[in-house]
Amino acid sequence: MDGNENLDDIRSEVEELRVLVNTLLTIIMEEADGIQSGSAHLLPDSPNRGYSM
Repeated sequence: MDGNENLDDIRSEVEELRVLVNTLLTIIMEEADGIQSGSAHLLPDSPNRGYSM
C-alpha cells in the first residue's frame, strides 16, 4: 500500500466519522427535550428556553 492509498483511506474514514458526528449532534440537539418531535408535553409556566426534562 503506497502513501496515496493510505491517505485516501484515511480521508474516507474521516468523512464517514464526520457524517456520523453530524447525525448524532442533530439528534441530540433536536431530541434533547423531546419537544421538537412532539413527544414531550410542555409544563405550564415553564421557561421557553433552557428547560429540559
